[in-house]
Order: sequence, then structure tokens, then C-alpha cells
Amino acid sequence: MARRMPGNAPALAIALSLALVAVACSSSDSGKGGRAARTSTSTTPAGRAPAVVCNGEGNNLNAISTVAPFKKQNVIRNHDDDPNGLDINAQICFFPDKPRRFIAGEDTNQPNPPQGWGIFDLAGDNVGTFKATEVGKLTPTYQTATDNAENYGCGFLRDGRVLTTDVGNQASGEGNGQLIVWFPPFDSRQVRYCKLDVAIATAGQIYVDDQDRIYVASARPGNPSSGVQRYTGPFPTSGDAAGGCGKKDATGAPLADSVSRERFVEAVAPILTPNAIVPTGRGGFYVSSVFNGVIAEVDVDGKLVRTVLSPPAGETLGDQTYSTGTPFGLGVGADGTLYYADIGIVVRPSVGPGPKGSVRRIRFVDGAPQPPEVMADGLAFPDGIGIYQPTTRG
Repeated sequence: MARRMPGNAPALAIALSLALVAVACSSSDSGKGGRAARTSTSTTPAGRAPAVVCNGEGNNLNAISTVAPFKKQNVIRNHDDDPNGLDINAQICFFPDKPRRFIAGEDTNQPNPPQGWGIFDLAGDNVGTFKATEVGKLTPTYQTATDNAENYGCGFLRDGRVLTTDVGNQASGEGNGQLIVWFPPFDSRQVRYCKLDVAIATAGQIYVDDQDRIYVASARPGNPSSGVQRYTGPFPTSGDAAGGCGKKDATGAPLADSVSRERFVEAVAPILTPNAIVPTGRGGFYVSSVFNGVIAEVDVDGKLVRTVLSPPAGETLGDQTYSTGTPFGLGVGADGTLYYADIGIVVRPSVGPGPKGSVRRIRFVDGAPQPPEVMADGLAFPDGIGIYQPTTRG
């Protein structure tokens, strides 16, 4: 099987149009990210080992050290290159109560079986020694899409229920990405679920706050779901009427009786195509906008505070991407460092990810964002970030 465009060169299909490119490139954002550098080491909270950044690219799962020179290990090799391998992509989420268990997009041999999310157990102590074993898989039904309804987001409610999003129609057609809640146990391939929403336009990354409010990025401007949507519970506790999931969607799958959704962040400049949202650790949020190369900070009410990253003045997309990248997935370490997956969008010879994606980080000094540092480059469609944070040194 020829390798498809890996995991969600998707919501890139935020490649809405060349008209959007023109708008994105002409926006007058005030923040500047500076040019990439490979210079400094990570700061780490006392008693903690340095964080490890996990990233799916080229359908591989990589682990990257946050200590220069940023050693990289291929933890899971894609199925084309390794008959025993798996195709990995999308947001990566570590279970709060099992820090060595994680979720990642897994779509080996799709559409038979269909794309979904693998549940993996991680072994090993540091980059170079990691191994991952798949112990379960989440596979829902998908709404009919004009392209491929890519798997992407993941997250957790406080009681351990799992959340996922899939992109749905990527660049045109009705918004029909899905937000789904899954019920334990998760170490099987027959996991029960309930759909919370089946009308999200180009659904992206998930964040869940300490009040169990769910934030979902929606990257298609002009759609009712565009921006960052916030969902407020209670959410279904089982996939049937007794648990608040008595409806059926167009595929016949269980659908929540009701859902409370509000727009938390508007899809307006500089956040034109919201793809990911993560907490700053200071009460607000970072939001990525891949197509115009922006990471913005918003406050607790979803209002713009500042631009943390934007392309240097005068740069435009062409056959090369921005020097500061096109940020898609985001992650934040325990020390407040911001990590991003740069999928390297170009507009020539066609609109989409180029061959020079990267994983980068932004550190903060006295609250001020420093120029982004390249941790790994020459990557094929890196799209999601996961932060593995060992709890102790050793």
C-alpha cells in the first residue's frame, strides 16, 4: 500500500483556499517568534526528570529528548517500512492515572480496519530505550466525508473517561467532525462510546480543564463551529439512554441526548485557523493557527492577550514554509515550556505540508517568549504533540 499523507495533513486542508493564504500572510500580528536556533537546554522542576516530547510523523512515533542536542528515537515504525509496525499520528495523550499508558492515532491498513486511536503501554526509562505495545484500540463510526475523516484529538475527563475528535470534512462540505466520549475499560478493541457532537468543522485538538469543561479547536472560518468550542457537562456516563445517550446518529451509533456548546475563542485574526489549545499554566491558553504561522495567548475568557509566535515581517508562504514554521499541535511541559509540531505548509507546487516539518519549543524568560528552538527537523507531516513527564529523576 502506498503511504498516504500521514495523519492529518488534515486540517490543513485548512487549506481553505489561496484567498485565505493571502489574508493570513497580510495580517499585522504584533508578536514575533524570531528565527529557529539549536542553542539551549531545558529547565526542569526540582525532583523531575526532563520531559520527553512524543510526535507522530511520517506515520512513525518518535520520542525526542528536551535536553540539547535533542536525541530522537523512533519508538514505533510505520507499517510500510516495517511489516510489524503501525501507522501512528495525531494528538498524543498520556493517561493521568497511568503515566506510562497513552493514546495516539492509529490507522494501520485503513479503511480495513477503519482508522482509530491506539491505546499503548510505554516501557523504558529514556530516549533510546523506549518501547510501546498496543493494548487496545478505539474505533467509532464516522460521518460521511468528501475526503477522509481523519482521527486527531484526545483527552480525559476527571473520572477517566476518554475523549476523541475526528476531523470530518477537511476543507469543504458540511462540518461533520465528531467529539466522542469513551467508557472504560480501554484494554480491548470493543470499547463503548457515545458521540457528543457530530457537527464540528475540521475538528482538532482537545483540552479538558479542572472543571471537566471540554475545549475543541475548529479550524474552518465561517462555520458555526469555527474557533474554539467549549462543552459543559454533565456528559453521558454510558452509551445508552440510562446514561444520557439515548439518540442515534446517521450511522446508527449512540448519540448524546443533549450537549451544551459555546464558542470560547473566535476564528479571527490573528487566530484564523485554530488547530490546538493548551493551558499556559498561568490561567490562560495558547492557541495555534497553522495557516498563518501563529501561536496566540488568550485569557480565561478566550480573549486575545498577545501573539507568542508569528512569522518574521515580510515572510510569505511559497515553495518554502515560514522560517518559524506553521504550528499545528501544541503541548506544554511541567516547566511551562511550549512545544509545537510544525507541519511545514507550502503553497507551491500545491497547498499542503512540505517536506521540511519540524518539532520546536518556545521557552519563556520573565514571561517573555524566546525565539523558537528546533528540536527535530526534516520531518514528514508531523502533526500532534504529546508530553511524557517522568515523575522522578533516575
